[in-house]
Amino acid sequence: MITIERTTAENDIFKELVIKLDSFLSITDGDEHEFYDQFNKLDTIQHVVLAFDNNKAVACGAIKPYKNAVIEIKRMFTLPECRGKGVASTILKELEIWALELNFTSCILETGVNQVEAIGLYKKNNYTVIANYPPYENAENSICFEKKLK
Repeated sequence: MITIERTTAENDIFKELVIKLDSFLSITDGDEHEFYDQFNKLDTIQHVVLAFDNNKAVACGAIKPYKNAVIEIKRMFTLPECRGKGVASTILKELEIWALELNFTSCILETGVNQVEAIGLYKKNNYTVIANYPPYENAENSICFEKKLK
């Protein structure tokens, strides 16, 4: 059974999952990993969601204010053996609920064009492709999404 926990970027379990995420991204991003990594520091993140399957941490995601009523989805990751089971969608929905509670009206996010599974996840959850926003506006391997919250 999947359970969800809200926490902060100080959470050690979150930090462990982020290490796995960064290891994965260093391979998929290749030479561009350093560029993207600079925009994903944990000291700017305050709102984190963790997913547990029978008390084992299997996924994470976070939100951070972008500007005005827009919040940015960050640090989405699911352990490879847990993918395809709806866990990432559950994390995403919890982040959206939390964003609404914090009075944000829109979520944006960036992912890499090579992150085929992530692109599918966001499209499946009604995110639409938008023009790349700063700091990704000149990043050819980025694809940005937005979802208006209700």
